[in-house]
Amino acid sequence: MALTRNFKETVIQRVQNDASLAQALLDEVATLFLNGKPETARLILRDLVNATIGFEQLATLTSKPSKSLHRMLSPTGNPTMDNLAAIFRAVRERLQVSLQAHSMAV
Repeated sequence: MALTRNFKETVIQRVQNDASLAQALLDEVATLFLNGKPETARLILRDLVNATIGFEQLATLTSKPSKSLHRMLSPTGNPTMDNLAAIFRAVRERLQVSLQAHSMAV
């Protein structure tokens, strides 16, 4: 059965309409980073940025070029802790939420 709607478009719309989903995704990103899954965390964070703040506004808030931010959050990106902290701060402020990272069972 063919999908009638692009998955990323669906995620973006749901995040924009459901603040609790946006916060849950941000919590999941933090959890993934802290538990050694940075590739997945970057991709989810990239989708969350696209759905909420957008890369142009993120660039303004972090004083980083949009193109650099795109690279940082790509599958092969390698953002510094300072850059990650700036991205998290901007997204948290946009969503007006706090973070709760959880350890994953090993």
